[in-house]
This record gives sequence, C-alpha cells and structure tokens, in this order.
Amino acid sequence: MVATAVSAFALTLPDLAATMALAFRLAPLARMGDVITLAGELGAGKTSFARGFIRARGGEDEVPSPTFTLVQEYALASGLVCHFDLYRLARPEDAYELGIEEAFAEAISLIEWPDRLGPLLPPDRLDLSFSFGREPDARGLRADGGPSWLERLAKAGFHG
Repeated sequence: MVATAVSAFALTLPDLAATMALAFRLAPLARMGDVITLAGELGAGKTSFARGFIRARGGEDEVPSPTFTLVQEYALASGLVCHFDLYRLARPEDAYELGIEEAFAEAISLIEWPDRLGPLLPPDRLDLSFSFGREPDARGLRADGGPSWLERLAKAGFHG
C-alpha cells in the first residue's frame, strides 16, 4: 500500500520567531523513523526551521547548516536527529553514502533540498515548503503529509 501526501495546512510565518515557534510545535509530534522534508529557495527558512526543531528536541549545541558536510547528526536524549542538506548531491544514489537508509530506519530525518533524493524519498513523510512572504522577514509555509502525519497534525490542532 502506497501512502499519498495530502495538504495538511498552509500559513504565514511573519518572522523568524514564528518559524521557530512552528518548529517547537512540530518537534514533539515526530517519531523515530520519520522524514520531514524542507523545500524552498536559498534563505527561505529551511535551516532556521531545522535549528528550532533540533533545539525543541533537546539540542543545545550550535546547529550549523550542513551545506558542506551534507549531513549533521544530533544524538539527543529524545533520539537521533539527522539533518541532511542535499543541495550538492549529484545523484539520488549518492545519499546511500551519507547513511540515509539508516537514518530513515533509526532517526528523525530533516532533509533540505529533498528533490535531489527523487524516488528514494519515503511516501509517508511530512513535506514543508517555505516561500518568501510580502514582508522582508515573512515566510509562507505549506505542509503536506502522509497518513500518519495527517493524524498527528490534526490531533495537535493543525488544520488545512
């Protein structure tokens, strides 16, 4: 049975604080083995969201963008979080060298530039798409989720 993504919600994030607040609301909903994709142009808020998410899960260290390392792992008391930046990935298969299969099985995976992964993306995931808003610090956000995410989001008060 293949899971299909359904639009969960869309909202405007007026500033960085709102992006961080969203990350803090979503982080407790994530379970080991979950995949959350972070799409959007450079500077749209993907890494900022990841920072907030990792801090909400108990991360206290600096959360740098994994642009050059391609993946940063955070062994937290709440479990392992793997933050992938696939911008420089040449082929989807190259992600195997980054340990993406293990992350999908044993961690929460945050994936920037998920389009680079193509068919390797699992179907039951949460897709977050960031866009620039009308005001300089504002961002638009669209969330699409597979069945397990839709249920959790609904219980947490997120609606389309």
